[in-house]
Amino acid sequence: MCSVEGKVRKGGMRMGIMKSGGERVEKLKSSRMKLWMIRATASVLLWTCIVQLTAVGETWGPRVLKGWPSCFTHQDSSFSVIEDKVPSVPARVLPPKRVYKNNGYLMVSCNGGLNQMRAAICDMVTIARYLNVTLIVPELDKSSFWADPSEFQDIFDVEHFITSLRDEVRILKELPPRLKRRVEMGMVYSMPPISWSDISYYRNQILPLIQKHKVVHLNRTDTRLANNGQPLDVQKLRCRVNFSALRFTSQIENLGKRVIKLLRQNGPFIVLHLRYEMDMLAFSGCTQGCNNEEVEELTRMRYAYPWWKEKIINSDLKRKDGLCPLTPEETALILRALDIDNSYQIYIAAGEIYGGNRRMASLAASYPRLVRKETLLEPSDLGFFQNHSSQMAALDYLVSLESDIFIPTYDGNMAKVVEGHRRFLGYKHTILLDRRLLVDLIDQYNSGSLTWNEFSNVVKESHASHKGQPTRRSVIPDRPKEEDYFYANPEECLQPSYGQLRST
Repeated sequence: MCSVEGKVRKGGMRMGIMKSGGERVEKLKSSRMKLWMIRATASVLLWTCIVQLTAVGETWGPRVLKGWPSCFTHQDSSFSVIEDKVPSVPARVLPPKRVYKNNGYLMVSCNGGLNQMRAAICDMVTIARYLNVTLIVPELDKSSFWADPSEFQDIFDVEHFITSLRDEVRILKELPPRLKRRVEMGMVYSMPPISWSDISYYRNQILPLIQKHKVVHLNRTDTRLANNGQPLDVQKLRCRVNFSALRFTSQIENLGKRVIKLLRQNGPFIVLHLRYEMDMLAFSGCTQGCNNEEVEELTRMRYAYPWWKEKIINSDLKRKDGLCPLTPEETALILRALDIDNSYQIYIAAGEIYGGNRRMASLAASYPRLVRKETLLEPSDLGFFQNHSSQMAALDYLVSLESDIFIPTYDGNMAKVVEGHRRFLGYKHTILLDRRLLVDLIDQYNSGSLTWNEFSNVVKESHASHKGQPTRRSVIPDRPKEEDYFYANPEECLQPSYGQLRST
């Protein structure tokens, strides 16, 4: 019996020893786990600090990390010197996204030349904002007279366009895949909106169509939003798009700056928007100074383009009504009458002048310092822009904004949009020619009815108030084509304030 009890006592002792040993093992494992966790946490914190210190930049990095391994320091001292001289560029702060219930998608196809499309893009962004829809990056005109194949991103900085407006409207480069397939299959509602419409037209007529079809395509965009009678927020957004969101690509901007620098090196310069190109003359039917062969050529061209609806045109009557661009010969007379210094450089912002050197002879004789982008730059500089008229026009636009004086000889889209932009930049000197008055004065001078002094004095006196000063837009109810264009004088966005402008 004693032996049995002894065995039991020995077994119990062994079990106690095993139990206490197991507890020690568990405690050891637990302490090791805690130690491992501490080491892991310390490593994560250490590497987080390293990454943060590395990312701090030029201010702290060289000081804090200078004693660390070479992967965190600049071994090349010359590189460090160069780097120290590079100014730091502050990070771009994006506006917060505007959150709204999306009512659908708006596609737009712009028509016309660069500045007609520019104004249209401003209108379409504004319309999309007030309909709470998503705008697809506008498609540019590729089928008009100029046949320019440029896409939006070839002319404008598309990323800046999208991000700078994200607090107003959502803009996408393309439709979501499912809707894109529908459009590619031709399943899209397409229409031209009514010209000169109020924003209420789009809310009451276009928005229900977008909500019904999910996607609506507006296939014409020129002058589709009224000049006047719009809410102040609408007008201000049109300005914001025009003066801030629509920035040209860096390639165009840099070449424009180069042209401006070359001009500035040689003193003050005038930009003359001499709208005397073949397409303008054919479209308008203005043939003053053209020979019979040229008149026939221009007439054939006008009939060849079906969207130029006016075919039979009396050039003389149209000129007397002030509806024709001034000829190069007429322009030379007017510049002299205005006492424009002939030592000034005159930059011709235009395409190829119809009639070439023959028609430019009198202007060149009066103002020998005529220059063009083609004479200031090497052919290789403009190689990329060849056959891209809108990109060429973008260069002229930039130079026009920076000129000491801007003088358009016709009030087309570029003349109007540049005029408005120069007002926005501080009412920069812009001479707005009264063509109806001027052609009458020119005819009187050429016929001998006016002496040169009489002619010059009348021209100067009549244009003393035509220099782009602050003024109110003229409003002509029911005749929007005849009233002042919003983009030529966006008075709601200018200084002095809206209430201080004088009436015309």
